[in-house]
Amino acid sequence: MAFTIFQTLFIKEVRRFLKVSIQTVMAPVLTSLLYMLIFGHALSDYVQVYPGITYTAFLVPGLVMMTLMQNAFANSSSSLIQAKINGSIVFMLLSPASYTQIYFAYVLASVVRGIVVGAGVFVITVFFVMPTVYSLGWIFFFGFAGAGLLGTMGLIAGIWAEKYEHLSTFQNFMIMPATFLSGVFYSIHSLPGFWEHVSGFNPFFYLVDGFRYGFFGHSDVNPWTSLVIVSIFFCFFALKILRSRSN
Repeated sequence: MAFTIFQTLFIKEVRRFLKVSIQTVMAPVLTSLLYMLIFGHALSDYVQVYPGITYTAFLVPGLVMMTLMQNAFANSSSSLIQAKINGSIVFMLLSPASYTQIYFAYVLASVVRGIVVGAGVFVITVFFVMPTVYSLGWIFFFGFAGAGLLGTMGLIAGIWAEKYEHLSTFQNFMIMPATFLSGVFYSIHSLPGFWEHVSGFNPFFYLVDGFRYGFFGHSDVNPWTSLVIVSIFFCFFALKILRSRSN
């Protein structure tokens, strides 16, 4: 019974975003393609972050991770706020589903959407630069961890928000700044001292940096440090939401 409930919620969430795939999959892939064309074309002859790696190649992991995180967050947060506004959340809360089952169904569906969109971005970039892979293990870990962390944060935002304006506030003042200050388009060592220290408190930076290490074998911090920090943040948010719902 427990697995059936989880499976039903998970399939519902996956089908929900696939039903509007032009908006949920194709649109973010196109946006990342525009970032690639604009920044890659404008800066490829002037910026080289790592020896032997072009700036266009450097952009690829960052864009993939940025798109993955944003869509994982959007999937769980938008689903929950829609259910709250149209009243359908009542039927889920009155069902035999436990908060743990709901949590894992929503987060795993967010992971699926994030990985699908991220993979789409990666495939598109092959037409511009041939990607290199240093370690699939690091790529898979940070890819899943990033989608899971942002899916969990999306649930927190969806629980907190009472209307779409609240959700937009969460996105515009927390998710977007943290994403663009995570080193997607640059190495944090190129920042002024103050902002470099600020980036050290941003969990998104460790996701992007560790993910990029899986492609090039180069990173701004040790990937094991990124692994520990990302794991701590993920466990903190997961326990926070599970405990708050169980009380």
